[in-house]
Amino acid sequence: MGLLRIMMPPKLQLLAVVAFAVAMLFLENQIQKLEESRSKLEARNVFEAASKNLHIERAIARHEVREIEQRHTMDGPRQDVALDEEDDMVIIYNRVPKTASTSFTNIAYDLCAKNKYHVLHINTTKNNPVMSLQDQVRFVKNITSWKEMKPGFYHGHISYLDFAKFGVKKKPIYINVIRDPIERLVSYYYFLRFGDDYRPGLRRRKQGDKKTFDECVAEGGSDCAPEKLWLQIPFFCGHSSECWNVGSRWAMDQAKYNLINEYFLVGVTEELEDFIMLLEAALPRFFRGATELYRTGKKSHLRKTTEKKLPTKQTIAKLQQSDIWKMENEFYEFALEQFQFIRAHAVREKDGDLYILAQNFFYEKIYPKSN
Repeated sequence: MGLLRIMMPPKLQLLAVVAFAVAMLFLENQIQKLEESRSKLEARNVFEAASKNLHIERAIARHEVREIEQRHTMDGPRQDVALDEEDDMVIIYNRVPKTASTSFTNIAYDLCAKNKYHVLHINTTKNNPVMSLQDQVRFVKNITSWKEMKPGFYHGHISYLDFAKFGVKKKPIYINVIRDPIERLVSYYYFLRFGDDYRPGLRRRKQGDKKTFDECVAEGGSDCAPEKLWLQIPFFCGHSSECWNVGSRWAMDQAKYNLINEYFLVGVTEELEDFIMLLEAALPRFFRGATELYRTGKKSHLRKTTEKKLPTKQTIAKLQQSDIWKMENEFYEFALEQFQFIRAHAVREKDGDLYILAQNFFYEKIYPKSN
C-alpha cells in the first residue's frame, strides 16, 4: 500500500480505500447471512429431531399401555369388568320340600325390586326333581344365556345339576337349606293332609285322612315308611340314577362331595336366620336387607303346616332303627357341622346377638414399588 500511495494520485488512493471498505462490508454481510442460514437450519434440525423423539416416545407409551391392559386381562378382571360380572350372577336354590323353603324364597321376592335382580320359579311337571336330558340342556342354556333375567335368583324342587358337564364357562351359584330328616317327613306328612296357612283353601292330595303320623308308623303305612326319608341325599347327589337308589352309600358320598365343592352355602332350617345373615354378608348384591326383613317382616316363617302333631319318642325310635334314617341323618349332621364351621369363622356373639365380622385380611409388601 505504501508503494501505491507513492505512485497513485491522491484521488485514486481515496477511491481505492472506499472500494476496499465497501468490499469488506459486503463480505461481512454475506458471512452474517450464512451464519443466520446455518442457525435456522440447525434449529429446524433440532425441532425435527425433537418431534421425531416425541413421536417415538408416544408410540412407546401406547405400547406400554397395551401391555398393561393385556396383563390386566390375563391376571384378572379390572374393576369395571368386575361390576359387570356381579350383574351377571345367577343363584340356584334347588329347594328341598318342607325345609322352610317358602319362607326363605319370599324374602328373595320381597328384596328383588329394591336390590334390582330377578326371581324365577322353576316349575317342573308333577314336581319331578329329575329332568330329562333334553330339558337339562334347555335349562342350562336358558340360565346361562338369558341376559334379560340377570342377575337372577332361580328356585324350584329340582335335584342338583352339574353345569360343567354341559361345557359352560361360568357356573351358577348353588345354595340350599336342609332339615332334620324326621322333622321334615312329619311336616310333609301333615302337609299332604291338612295343607298350611299359606294357601289354606287348596285341597291337598291326602285331605280327609285323619290318621296321625304315630298311627301311620305303628301300622307300617307307606306315607311314613323309612323310604320316604330318602330325599335330601338325592337332591344334593343329582341326576345320576344311583342318586335315587334308596340307601345307596355312593349317593350319600356324592351328596357330601357336592355340598362341599359345588354349593356356596347350605344352611339348616333350625338356624335359618343365621343362614340368611351369612348370605347377606357374603352376597349383598342379592340379600342386602334380608336379615332385618326376616326378623321384622310379616312373612317370617310364613308357611306353617296346620294340624301337625309331634311324634312320640316310640315313633322316633322306630324310624331311627332303619339304615335309611341313619344315612339321611349322617348327611344332615355333616351339613350342620359344615354350616356351623362357616358361621364360627364369620360371626361373633355379643350379649346373645350375632355380629358379622369385618374384613380380617389386608395386603402388604407389594412389589415392584410404584414411582
